[in-house]
Amino acid sequence: MKRYGFIFSVVLLVSISPQLIAVPVMVSVTSKNYVVQSDSGSADAALLSQELETRFKLYNSIFHFNEEAIRAPLNVRAYTSQEDYDAYIFEHLDKTSPGAVYMHYNQPERRELVIHRGSPEEARMFPHQAFVQYVRAFIPHPPSWIREGFAIYFSTLRFEPRFPAAPAETSSEGSPVDASRLESPGGLIYEENLAWLETVKNLGDKAPPLESVFLADMQGFPDHLQSVSWALVSFFKDSKKANYERILYECFMLLSNAATSPANAEVIFNHILSWTALENLEQDYKEYLHTRKTFAELIIEGQQAYKDKDFKTAEAVFQQALHQRYTHYAPHYYLGLLSYDQKKYDMAETYYRAALQYGADPALVSYAQGVNAASAGRNREAIEFLEQAGTIAPTQYKDQTDILIKRLR
Repeated sequence: MKRYGFIFSVVLLVSISPQLIAVPVMVSVTSKNYVVQSDSGSADAALLSQELETRFKLYNSIFHFNEEAIRAPLNVRAYTSQEDYDAYIFEHLDKTSPGAVYMHYNQPERRELVIHRGSPEEARMFPHQAFVQYVRAFIPHPPSWIREGFAIYFSTLRFEPRFPAAPAETSSEGSPVDASRLESPGGLIYEENLAWLETVKNLGDKAPPLESVFLADMQGFPDHLQSVSWALVSFFKDSKKANYERILYECFMLLSNAATSPANAEVIFNHILSWTALENLEQDYKEYLHTRKTFAELIIEGQQAYKDKDFKTAEAVFQQALHQRYTHYAPHYYLGLLSYDQKKYDMAETYYRAALQYGADPALVSYAQGVNAASAGRNREAIEFLEQAGTIAPTQYKDQTDILIKRLR
């Protein structure tokens, strides 16, 4: 197994101002593919390096680029200070860019991803910009729909250090565990990004033709390029129809690191047309979008099925909702109710605890846990849960819980 270590170095940024100005001390960590500098110390730099390497492996499990083709390590600079971050970005771009920004230059050694650690925008912008840095390290000028579509597709890929992680200096593969949670030894979790789905579905006749999206770098950028680029990537990756995912992977192999974006876009478009007629692709794409439902649509559909006592449909729909947004309490709560109805009391309790963890109303969940525990014959536990519900929301639950507690005693 190939191993690589971290090299630590402290770099003091020296100001030429005659005044004594506090400057950040940057600690540098070098790993297989990255050089990470952080003003927050070696621990943060090492953690960020581990995250980036794990993301890199997951990206490359899809794109299969030759890692030896990278001419220089990928540079990353992290600031915890808003003032220092803004000053550095403004110095290079003459404007600020909240959260994170990737700065691309012709010289690979000058390219840099800059992150504002701990900022509200970091969680949204860092994953997006980290992918852009990755893909442009291999293909400096990819087609816009691939660059933006995948950047959005991966923007909800987040790193959770609490998951068991392989040592940072050890090569490990990031791999999907299931469709809703991409977990790797480095702690990556993926929840599908459907933020653009409703927008794309509502475009109707205003949606740009797919040809204009494929060839945006040649013919000019249509309106809604980002949203449709994401939808195209989602279609190719997840439609499971007519070998579209295989076609997409073949397109990656045709990208040239020496070509312009228009040239790469044209090659990819022609390859797609060699496999399928554009009108057939358009039809399959529209059918795919029609079958996709937003999280809100799934919750409403599941609630109606549960109300109609169509428990089989309700369970399937709430499982789809769980697939989309694992960290939302609603699917966990309703799957708990469905488990209770099937007398699967232990499973119901597991779902209820998850619902509580992800923000469900404590009184509502405590009441459900109390009824579930009582049905399972755990009377003492049931009384504790019911008392909690009555205490948290006496107006809503006290009368009901008092009656149930009296019966249990």
